[in-house]
Amino acid sequence: MHNALGNNPWFTINSIHQMLDSVAQMMDENNLKKFLEKYPLLEKNKQSKTIAVIMAGNIPLVGFQDFMHVLLTGHKFLGKLSHQDRVLLPALSEMLLAIEPEFEPYISFTESKISNFDAVIATGSDNSGRYFDYYFGKYPNLIRRNRHGVGILKGNESIEALQNLGIDVFSFFGLGCRNVSTLFVPPDFNFEPLFSSFENFSAVAEHSKYFNNYEYSKAIFLVNGLQHLDNGFVLIRQAEDFGSPVAVLHYQMYNDLNELNELMDLNHTKIQGIVSDNAWYAGSFPFGRAQFPNLTDYADRMDTVAFLLGLS
Repeated sequence: MHNALGNNPWFTINSIHQMLDSVAQMMDENNLKKFLEKYPLLEKNKQSKTIAVIMAGNIPLVGFQDFMHVLLTGHKFLGKLSHQDRVLLPALSEMLLAIEPEFEPYISFTESKISNFDAVIATGSDNSGRYFDYYFGKYPNLIRRNRHGVGILKGNESIEALQNLGIDVFSFFGLGCRNVSTLFVPPDFNFEPLFSSFENFSAVAEHSKYFNNYEYSKAIFLVNGLQHLDNGFVLIRQAEDFGSPVAVLHYQMYNDLNELNELMDLNHTKIQGIVSDNAWYAGSFPFGRAQFPNLTDYADRMDTVAFLLGLS
């Protein structure tokens, strides 16, 4: 973990521990059994192919699910490591090989140009997505682009619920695609309880890169006369863009459930996940669980295992 910090100043020991907790929950025996029952073809998949997995490095171990899915489907994993996260997954793979050495010919990593592969899974921004389309279009591919987490509030949430929402906002300094970057609130929403609840996460301001981003955005807002709310370490402003800068949280308003549903449907290609109090909104996670996806909560809603099984 300490070696990983040297490659990415956004990583912290706490954030790595949080991701390891998420990985551990994925690897729970009961969760794995339920997951495997969904794919009876797994046992029949005998044709092993080499899958090049181009991984992002925005948060620790962000490529773990792809790593697991490739191995579960009997394929060979060729990981193109991000220079920002080139330590953790190889370290976990060494632990796996100590438990089951027969995986050794199925796992390899590289930081250089990838070659000799049969299919591609790539995760990146909208810009890198166009690059991936150009270079890997002739291969079977699964390419993911920018998406964002959203939170839905009614205005009657408890302080405890809002504190849990803070986990979804501030975990990994908001850099993950599952982090909440936009809130949907009713027109009369009172932001004071939200700000009060967020005080639990004021320690993010002690991170120099985070605080530099906060001060930069604050200066931009003040110079341009943009209305915003400020609690000393996060800025909240009304904006239609689902992606917000570090230390900035956007919000949009909705009048009723029908309008909210329309907004979600209209923008589904921009949304990675939704959180609401006790998961009252259909298809959402409870507050505090955005970064703890289930095994079948696939990135960009693309069924990775179905894609991999379809290659055989």
